[in-house]
Amino acid sequence: MKEKVHLVSQAYYISKHDREKMNGHKAMCVWFTGLSGSGKSTLANALERELYARGISTFSLDGDNIRTGLSSDLGFSESDRIENLRRIGEVAKLMCDAGLVVTAAFVSPFKKDRRLIRNLLGTDFFEIFVNTPLDVCEQRDVKGLYQKARRGEISNFTGVSSPFEIPQNPDLQINTINHTIDQLVNKILEVVLPKISLS
Repeated sequence: MKEKVHLVSQAYYISKHDREKMNGHKAMCVWFTGLSGSGKSTLANALERELYARGISTFSLDGDNIRTGLSSDLGFSESDRIENLRRIGEVAKLMCDAGLVVTAAFVSPFKKDRRLIRNLLGTDFFEIFVNTPLDVCEQRDVKGLYQKARRGEISNFTGVSSPFEIPQNPDLQINTINHTIDQLVNKILEVVLPKISLS
């Protein structure tokens, strides 16, 4: 383990509250969890677009984008997946400290990892469980990942060879079946907008 004895946290003149006041809204990390193909990224992007249109300062974090940059050195072993989410949580915290509303779309299948991120972000963390059945996710599988996993070409694939631990008390649960993206985004906005209001 690396020694941290010489590290001293820097005190900043500009606080998170100052940044929120300048942005005109509170910070939040809207964390979408669910199976691959559940609709997490689609919903996160649609939500960010609507928030941005309302003048809210946002940023979107997504699995594939993180994997090609920040976590390009990580594989998909259990320890690497845990480290990937830890890094994402730390980045989301920095963005919340900057007063942004962050949308984050990650499978994040294990309760302990989601709990770690919730503990890190505190009241800024808002968990949305995109509860889409496995068979529907497989039908939507444009990348062919489920087929590869079932052929044994991908190991530790959530829903096939690795479990997804269903969130017991998410802040919001949504089902993408029989609802349009606009309907679901409006449902999310009904909950999120009051929480980020400064009034």
